[in-house]
Order: sequence, then C-alpha cells, then structure tokens
Amino acid sequence: MPLSPGSKLGPYEIISAIGSGGMGDVWKARDTRLGRIVAIKKVKEQHSERFKQEARSIAALNHPNICQLHDIGEDYLVLEYVEGKPLSSPLPEQEAVRLAIQITTALEEAHQHGIIHRDLKPSNIMVTDKGSVKLLDFGLAKLYEQDASISSLPTADFPATQAGAILGTVAYMSPEQAQGQPADVRSDIFSFGLVLYEVLSGERAFSCDSVSETIAALLRDEPAPLKTSPLLERIVKRCLEKNSSDRYQTMSQVKAALEKVVEEKKSKGSTEPQPSIAVLPFVNMSGDKEQEYFSDGLAEEIINALTQIQGLKVVARTSAFAFKGKEQDIRKIADILNVRTILEGSVRKSGNRIRITAQLINAMDGYHLWSERYDRDMTDVFVIQDEICQTIVDKLRVQLTADRPIIKQYTKNVDAHSLYLKGLYQLEKTTPESLYKCKEYFQQALEVDQNYSLAWYGLSWFYHNMGFLGYLVPGTAMTEAKQAVLKALGLDEMLPEARAMLARFRACEYDWEGAEHEFRRTLELAPNSVMARHDYATYVLMQTRRLDMAIDEIKKAVESDPLSSFLQTTLGTLYYFCRQWEPAVEYLQRALEFDPNFYTAYQFLGFTYLQVDKPDEGIAACEKAAKILGQGQWALAIPGVAYAKAGKIDEAHRFLKELQALAEKTYVSPSAFAWMYCSLGEIEKGIEWFEKAIDRHDWLIVTTYNFPIYDPLRSHPRYKALLRKMNLEP
Repeated sequence: MPLSPGSKLGPYEIISAIGSGGMGDVWKARDTRLGRIVAIKKVKEQHSERFKQEARSIAALNHPNICQLHDIGEDYLVLEYVEGKPLSSPLPEQEAVRLAIQITTALEEAHQHGIIHRDLKPSNIMVTDKGSVKLLDFGLAKLYEQDASISSLPTADFPATQAGAILGTVAYMSPEQAQGQPADVRSDIFSFGLVLYEVLSGERAFSCDSVSETIAALLRDEPAPLKTSPLLERIVKRCLEKNSSDRYQTMSQVKAALEKVVEEKKSKGSTEPQPSIAVLPFVNMSGDKEQEYFSDGLAEEIINALTQIQGLKVVARTSAFAFKGKEQDIRKIADILNVRTILEGSVRKSGNRIRITAQLINAMDGYHLWSERYDRDMTDVFVIQDEICQTIVDKLRVQLTADRPIIKQYTKNVDAHSLYLKGLYQLEKTTPESLYKCKEYFQQALEVDQNYSLAWYGLSWFYHNMGFLGYLVPGTAMTEAKQAVLKALGLDEMLPEARAMLARFRACEYDWEGAEHEFRRTLELAPNSVMARHDYATYVLMQTRRLDMAIDEIKKAVESDPLSSFLQTTLGTLYYFCRQWEPAVEYLQRALEFDPNFYTAYQFLGFTYLQVDKPDEGIAACEKAAKILGQGQWALAIPGVAYAKAGKIDEAHRFLKELQALAEKTYVSPSAFAWMYCSLGEIEKGIEWFEKAIDRHDWLIVTTYNFPIYDPLRSHPRYKALLRKMNLEP
C-alpha cells in the first residue's frame, strides 16, 4: 500500500515525504516506541536484492560522519534523520578543506569495512546544522573483497530508471565506472576529487549537454585549473587521474594530504580576517531630491550583488544606510560596522547622462585602495555597477565562482530599471501612501518590460506588505503576492529574493518542510542575505520549536546588520517566546536605542514587562507603540492587551469595543481578537478566534502561535487539533 502522511509502517508513523529516487521513496517518520524522528527508505520490489545489499553495507558501519541504520523491515530501512542541507558550493577554501577531511574520514571507515560508496556526489553528502558531514545513501555501495577472483568480476549494473545506463550518477563517475569496469576504492577517490573540485570552484569538473559527452569528457579531458592554493590543486588533480594506478591508492592518503593543507595554512600564519565591506549610500549630487531613489538604488544593487559572493562579509542595507546624510569619520563607521573596507560614492544624473564616482577605502588607515569616475550614458549603468563590484573583488582578493558579470542585468530597458528603483524607494517607507506608489511604479516597469523578474518580485512585496500590515485581507493579498512571485521565478528561478518570498508563502500554507527547502535554497544562492536568514528563523525554525537555532540565525544576521532595530527586536521577541524575560528586555531596549520610533520594540517590551509583573511599565510601553501607530487595529489591540493583562478590565473592554467597531468597517486580523480575548481570560472566544486565524492563514498566526499570550489556550481540549490544522506537532 502506498505511504502517505499519517499512515503506519510497523511501529513507525509517517510524517511527510523527504524525496524520491530510482531505488524508492524516503519518508520522515516518528518511531512511536522511542518518540524519535527517523528517515524511512521504502524500496521498490524490483530492488529487493539491492536493498539487502544496502542494509548489509550500512549495518557494518558505525561512524559519526555516516548516516546510521536504526532498523530494518521487510522492504524498508529505518535510518537516522539528519537535520541539515546537502553540500553546497562554492565554499571558502578553509571550510571546503574542513568538510573534505570529514568526508575522507567517513569513506576511510567504509573502505576499511570492504565497502565502496560508488555514488558519491554533493546530494549524498549532508552538512548538518552543527556543521558536520553525514554521508548518505549507500544504496549503490558494493561489497567487495581484496580478492582477485572477486575484484575481476564485472560491475556494470543497470538501474531500472534508465535501461542500459551505468550504475551511479554520470557527472561524478570514475572513468572505470563509466566504461563498466570493476570499481574499487580508487573509484571513490576519483568521485571525491570531482566533489572537491565543485566545492572549491562552484562548477562541475565535467559539465556537458548529454550523458555521452560527459562520459567522453571523463575519459579524455582535463578540468579547468582551480583558483586555489597550489598544494590543494595538486591534491585534486591527483584524485582525478584517469588511470586509477596514478591516483592516491587509499582514502587515508587523501586525508593525510588534506591535513597537510591545514598544517601549511597554520605554518604561514594565514589567519587573515575575512574580507569585509560596507557600501554606504551614494550621495545624490543631482540637486533634485526626487533623484535620490537612483543614488540609493545604485548602492543597494551593489550590496545585493556582493551579498551573493561566498567568503565576503557585506554589511546589510539597514546598517550601511544608517549613516546616510551624516558626516562621520570613515574609520569610526568601519569600527561600528566591524568591517575593514568602505565603499562610498556619489551620483549626478542629468537627462540620459550620469556621472558616478566611487572610492574604496581601507578603514585601517583611511587611505584609498581605489577610486574612479564614470561619465556615461544611462544605458551603461549596469556595466558601471559590475565594474565597481569586480574592482572590489579584485582589491579584496575574493575568489569568484564563475567567469560572468557580478551584477546580473534583469532588464535591458533603462526606463524599466529606473521605475523599479523608484518602486523600491517607496517600498522601504511602508506607509499606505508609499505602498500604493510603489505598486504604480512596479506596474509601470512591467508595462515597459513584462519579463522584468525584479519588478514582479517588487509587486509581490507590495501585496505581501499590504496583507501583513492589515491593509488587505491576508488571503487576497497572499494570492496576488504568490502569483507575482511565481511569475518572477518563472522568468528567473535563481532569483534569491523571489525564492525567499516563496518560502514565506509555503510557511503561510503550513508547508513547513517546503518553506525550509526554499529558505535553504535562498541561502545557497545568497549566503549573506540577512532577510532570508531572518525569515528562516521566524517563519520556520520558531514554528517548529527550534528556538535555539532561530536565535543563532538571527545573531548571524546581526553580524551583517549590527545597527538594525528590526533584528534586535526579533532577538528580543524570540527570547520573549522562550520565556527568557531578561535578555528579551535587553535586546528590545537596544532596538529602541537604534530607533526610538520602532513600535514593534515598544509592543514586545510592554508585553515582556507584563509577564514580569511590571504592569505600569508594560502599559506605558504599549501605549507608546499605539501612539506611534496612530490608528488602526494594532493601535487598539496592543494597548488593549496591556490593560487586560494588567487587570484593568474596563479599559481593555473599551479597546475591544473600538476594535469590534473597526471590524464592521474594514478588515481586522482575527489574531487581534484572539490576543484580546486570551488576555481577558475569555478562553472560548479566544480559541474561536485562534481557529479563525488558522483557517484564514492569517500572517500573524504563522509567526506568533508561540506567544505567551496564547498560553491559556494550550490546555483547551481543541488546542492540539488546531495545531494539527497547521501541520504542527502538539
């Protein structure tokens, strides 16, 4: 019988699908006896012999870098469930070597037990959330013996997915596997070399348009030279020798060679700090404040491009733009932002001509590393941005992963690009007036170029914010926003901003695994994206009760955006959710030091004070939040909650009545009513509105169901069933 979420397989309860392959399907499940999460590989009947082989292979191994086998059934394996993501590329050399040594250690263990993997590739190498390697899927491993009569037997098995194809994944095969010859440990060494090459370069060593061309390249060609240390390049080259007798002969030798790379680095004292940069907002020299959108947009696009470069620390927009219009010493700015270099510049725009100046400054001594002036037509703006980024990469000695422009040109139409920047400028303000303006600009950009993926993404952000802020019914807003972001991804599936937006929608559909997959994909495409890291923490990790991991992710984001009141508030909110009141207050107060008018910080500071029996301080903070908001549902719900929690019931009911009156005129989030009724102790009404928020996929129920405000509901008979509606474990 086919498996599905909720079905049983022996003592195991199926939770969700993980993936599918030629051998069978893999499911996330719960061991009902031990209460632990496991991975179940349900094999297809025609693979029963290979299944038995895999079971024997994995059962023989017990190593921290190899996925463990827990149990075996008639046609399934029960494996260790690994939290993490597949090995990504490119990685900085130091990190690549660290992980490579762990991979060799795992393969060394397997080889010592007479087992070769035979399908080593990045997707079979998981990097856990703690940064360690887990080698997966010995489904193609072949038991072998150091015996001439055995090793001479042919090994060209054929998978059922493609009759006549050679077992394994072609792009990661050894030459002998590609020719159907016997495979031994040296085949794994060749495949390991291919994996290491890709991790260092970001490109496959042999990447062709067809299987036959790839096999021909494996047998005939040499990969392009690596831009890495000479010793490491020699190691990869030896692993990739066509003749197996010319390679390293054991994985122990490979590991020893890699350990020498580490020793060489230490002996040279190569503890250079990570290259780092802050791109300050470019000064608008046009004499027209209306042109500020262009100077801000230019700097922001450079930040976004640099953010996608591995090994380069880039300060996020919020912190970099905190110095806009302020005359401060470059060295002081660098010290505050903890960077070694600063890019500053100016823009003068007149008609179709632009003059851009840019200076890259060494913050240690204040001297220029480089400066340039560009007098060009507007049509050259993308070329100028790419030249600036390329110079930064060259001066900071950051290794790029491909020979292509750093700034990706999403449209060739300068007018469409200008309209997009205007929309982005208005989007940052988040007022109702500015949001409607941004929508107009994005739509105008699409009228000029309907294939402009960034403009579709911007339109998605408009609808997202309208729903999140309560200006549109969330269901309507999410439908429109999702259509726009899918349009953007249809035009460019590698657009990291759009993938992050899609991840939010997955979370709002209660598809936590889908959301996690999209967020991880986003962070592979843009490893320094502060917003993706923030949303991964708040939309997925927090909801799946991995609060410590969520806090770690936000702290990593803070490293790139140290002056962000938004991130400081999120940290305070996470500690509030963890019921750790002292650090919650600390971070929320710090957020208000950065931005004294950030209402969310006052809101959660007030809620936290109410939890530690400081009702006057709690009410004062919530009233401050309401004053900043001015009007609307949250200007009523936030102080209403405060008065209710402080025991001032009459005042709380006054806010509740105003909220009810507002709901007769416009949309009010069901979460607002759920907060109010829970705070007033009216549990039945609280659970009723809690369910409405779930059914309507209210944005706030996605990010706040852990609220201490909802604690009175957790013992309600219906509470667990409502959590299951959200695909959450009670």
